[in-house]
Amino acid sequence: MENSERETMVEVKKNEDQCSIAEEKVIYRGWKAMPFVIGNETFEKLGAIGTLSNLLVYLTTVFNMSSVTAATIINIFNGTTNFSTLIGAFVSDTYCGRFKTIACASIASFMGLVLIDFTAIFKDLHPPPCKTQDRNACKGPTGGQMAFLAAGLGLLIVGAAGIRPCNFAFGADQFNPKTEAGKKGVNSFFNWYFFTFTVAQMLSLTIIVYVQSNVSWSLGFGIPAILMLMSCALFFMGSKLYVKVKASGSPMTSVAQVIVVAFKKRKLKPLEQPWLSLFVYMPPNSMNAKLPYSHQFRCLDKAAIVTPEDEKNPDGSTANPWRLCSMQQVEELKCLVRVLPIWAAALVYYVVIVQQHTYATFQALQFDRRVGKFEIPAASYYVFLMLAMTIWIPIYDRLVVPFLQRRTGIEGGITVLQRIGAGIFLSIVSMIVSAIVEERRRSIALTDPIPGIRTRGDISSMSGFWLVPQLALAGLAEAFTAIGQVEFYYKQFPENMRSIAGSLFFCGMAGSSYLSGFLIAIVHRTTEGAATGNWLPEDLNKGRLDYFYYMIAALGVVNFGYFLFIASWYQYKGTGIDTTTLEVEVAEKVV
Repeated sequence: MENSERETMVEVKKNEDQCSIAEEKVIYRGWKAMPFVIGNETFEKLGAIGTLSNLLVYLTTVFNMSSVTAATIINIFNGTTNFSTLIGAFVSDTYCGRFKTIACASIASFMGLVLIDFTAIFKDLHPPPCKTQDRNACKGPTGGQMAFLAAGLGLLIVGAAGIRPCNFAFGADQFNPKTEAGKKGVNSFFNWYFFTFTVAQMLSLTIIVYVQSNVSWSLGFGIPAILMLMSCALFFMGSKLYVKVKASGSPMTSVAQVIVVAFKKRKLKPLEQPWLSLFVYMPPNSMNAKLPYSHQFRCLDKAAIVTPEDEKNPDGSTANPWRLCSMQQVEELKCLVRVLPIWAAALVYYVVIVQQHTYATFQALQFDRRVGKFEIPAASYYVFLMLAMTIWIPIYDRLVVPFLQRRTGIEGGITVLQRIGAGIFLSIVSMIVSAIVEERRRSIALTDPIPGIRTRGDISSMSGFWLVPQLALAGLAEAFTAIGQVEFYYKQFPENMRSIAGSLFFCGMAGSSYLSGFLIAIVHRTTEGAATGNWLPEDLNKGRLDYFYYMIAALGVVNFGYFLFIASWYQYKGTGIDTTTLEVEVAEKVV
């Protein structure tokens, strides 16, 4: 048994030496490629966000849908869009590579934006205007009109499936990860990515939304389509400069092998010192970093226990990967399993952010949005969330982090999980503030409304700027939790699953959209016949949106307690029993 272990360790050392020889020479253009990469992403975000940020208002005003129906469609669309990123990541890592995936997805997004613009341009593709206060008396969309709209939204889903999970990894691919300049370039790219994201959202929520609300919907949707066309052109112009990482096969195959083999060997007895006895092998061309042994989920260790029936190839690899897996494969699966409970907490957290997308917009419609002779579009209030996020990020990076580093000695000032937890806490405060503001808005709307007939009910004389505190708190929560999540998934996933790591972030947003839609439907049906009345009617003055916000805050408190428990249990990737030194010492003695 000892001789077998020593032979395996010698083989591992040889395999690691072969990795550096087998690597292909790649010319990294770094920042020379960034004008095309970041420019493409900026125009793509401007196009997509410019259409989707005001889609809720478009469905209620042009397609004559009720607020509940429109909110449900938006939640389903957002959920499907974000969940589809998992499929896009799988296709990218397994078959097409990131360049081809982004290219095809960009074209699909452009076509989707054109179809949605057509619904505004051509009268036959949307219902006739509704001029009555009673929404039930308005003529709704026909089946053909809904089908055309669904086709446009479907193409946007296809586009998002390929673009969202690959953008991060594709940009990082342009830098050499083994040089100091390359590592700094990757970090700077992430900063620029979030900067362009927030700038694009703010421009969309101000200029484009204003054109849609005050000029025309056809022009307001035409601008995003043109911007998306520019995004495609810019992306293809830089084609010769890009580092195009080829697809390396499905990383999920290795995951499936560990699960199957661990189940087959479930009756084997656990090893006393598994880090010394488990099967160790690293493929020569593997892009993944070697992981130390960890004690969590020891039931999976059985997949790497060598039995008399298991055979090995001359190079040290297993003859049948569906009968024997390496300790490296087992540890990679453990990384994925450990992340899932954290992901579940983030899913509940995003329910708060979803409300700032949907019902905060409905709130704005019944606030006094006038600033002199100018009226701020309801959807544009979301820009305050992005503004708070944009202002806080450099302050946090330049002032808060160095201060915390001196106090804690941690590289980022606080751990990634602490950063995520801070955002979850702020999201709870945001919901409580939202409830207090809504309660006050409703009270003033019932006692001191602005004179005039409105299609959604009386407008409160309370200024719409009272929405800023809840949106600013949500923006701070996003600066902590959203960026923290991206960093967390990127660092905790194996290197060959970076696209899937990016998709997990969007899948959390997807789950929260579905959860939000489910909660809205349950609350709507439960309270519709209650003595207090429907909490979420068309006219918010007749409902109790503040109760709904308090309910979300209570859910957040429970989720925060769950997160604290999981965070205290979590073991970061790369922490454990490092057997590398032992392997080298034994190998040298044997040689």
